[in-house]
Amino acid sequence: MVANVWKVVASAGDTVSEGDTLVILESMKMEIPVLAESDGTLRELAVNEGDVVQEGDLIAVIE
Repeated sequence: MVANVWKVVASAGDTVSEGDTLVILESMKMEIPVLAESDGTLRELAVNEGDVVQEGDLIAVIE
């Protein structure tokens, strides 16, 4: 699936909990939230608003 990064919600350095929304993707007029898979600190956000991503692309690194 190919999607556009519609909105970046979190920033590098933020403390996140499992289930927090990091970014919102848009594909075929549907909004798809990308959720944190674990608790931790968001070390890297590898996308910006307007970027095009597809399945398997790195979006964020949580430590």
